[in-house]
Amino acid sequence: MTVPSSSPSLAVADPDVPGREILRLEGVVKRFPGVVALDGIRLDLRAGEVHAVCGENGAGKSTLMKIISGQYQPDEGTIHYRGQPVRFGSTSEAQAAGIAIIHQELNLVPHLSVAENLYLAREPKRGPFVDTRKLNADAVRCLQRIGLDVAPTTQVGTLSIAQQQMVEIAKALSFDSTVLIMDEPTSSLTESETGQLFRIIQELRAAGVAILYISHRLDEMAQIVDRVTVMRDGRHISTDDFSALTVNDIVARMVGRSLDDAYPARQSVPTQEVLLNARNLRRNGVFGPVSFELRKGEILGFAGLMGAGRTEVARAIFGADRLDEGEVELNGGRVAIRSPREAIRHGIAYLSEDRKQEGLALGMSVAANITLTNVDGISSRTGFLRFDEEAAIARRYVQDLAIRTPSVEQIVRNLSGGNQQKVVIGKWLYRGSKILFFDEPTRGIDVGAKFAIYGLMDRLAADGVGVVLISSELPELLGMTDRIAVFHEGRITAVLDTKKTGQEEIMHFASGRTHA
Repeated sequence: MTVPSSSPSLAVADPDVPGREILRLEGVVKRFPGVVALDGIRLDLRAGEVHAVCGENGAGKSTLMKIISGQYQPDEGTIHYRGQPVRFGSTSEAQAAGIAIIHQELNLVPHLSVAENLYLAREPKRGPFVDTRKLNADAVRCLQRIGLDVAPTTQVGTLSIAQQQMVEIAKALSFDSTVLIMDEPTSSLTESETGQLFRIIQELRAAGVAILYISHRLDEMAQIVDRVTVMRDGRHISTDDFSALTVNDIVARMVGRSLDDAYPARQSVPTQEVLLNARNLRRNGVFGPVSFELRKGEILGFAGLMGAGRTEVARAIFGADRLDEGEVELNGGRVAIRSPREAIRHGIAYLSEDRKQEGLALGMSVAANITLTNVDGISSRTGFLRFDEEAAIARRYVQDLAIRTPSVEQIVRNLSGGNQQKVVIGKWLYRGSKILFFDEPTRGIDVGAKFAIYGLMDRLAADGVGVVLISSELPELLGMTDRIAVFHEGRITAVLDTKKTGQEEIMHFASGRTHA
């Protein structure tokens, strides 16, 4: 990190006078092979404010945050922190100066405990040894601050995605930072957890902490955001007081056009033909009994609070987890699915909410990922891969799904989150699946990409595919489904006609009540 030698205050998270400029970027440029991710970006941040940064996936938001937090270094431009020019060489240098980041993609060590993750590489010591008692006690206080009720000794890999996201938040708060960057912090959180996070944000703002906030959930920003900067294609578009704009204003600047409706007009009409019939499914200690039908051309929603069993049921049908009891029928015939390979062979696809861990081969190309579930389709009679055919197929899906990538040879790890999700969808489309489980498919995806994915889901249903949409966002379920199965503690408490229900009734059944 390059800072003036007379600035020891950079290493201390001292309170700042609210309204005082604490961070300024001017003319920041960042290039990657074949891509200019940031093109002359400017941004200023004041103590005691929540400053939102909005833009579509691929707009450069995450790249900008990684530069501020020291993960990347700019190719051009200047960064001033507390009035002094700085260039952080690593995230640890930025953290030492008082800048911490909560990543959209989880950055935890699964086999370590919650406490070990919170204080990784800075554990309290007693002589040469880790002071385990103090480590766990400090972790308990940190977890209590955000209202997360898990033991500090719990292995992180056993937690749900939402709980892991809360651990990420607790980890960032544990640094007592001057600047806190939040990259999609509510994408995996329930409504109550989001409320708890907003309470923490208000406390931090009152204490003079400056917060950079990235989220695609524009409606919720009104509760906490002071100013908003809009980016598009790596460029600065505008910075305004949040109260001076409407959500439609922000969206129009993000995408360069007006989006009149959040959801496309539905073209698909479900039939009475049952594609999938799940009867009395049970996984001991997790869910059950669960029964439901999925019809041809239908989008069926799975609603429920965190831990209600929605994802667990989908994974069991897909063969990723064992079923202890129950029957699954496809097109009227009983099937036994013991592995994802068997589910894929029967035409069932599952798009995991954790796309990086379970949906993608991050080190492989876009083309290789899209053809991954149907390699036979690009293989010659002698067993060799036809790479020209692979590239042609990939280009078709890149165009059809509007995947932003320099080429189909681009490594998937280098794509934005929204474009990675589109690659996962392309993979299953190429397989020709007839039943698709979409588990939180728009998590961390911008409004423009959401609209495209919604349109794709409707198009699939119109082609006779059965779609299950698992979502924590009730407006999304109400905007895109034909029926909604509501889960509570591992059971379905109601199956509702979407056109005849609303958020209050869904929450009524999601809380365990069985009568409207």
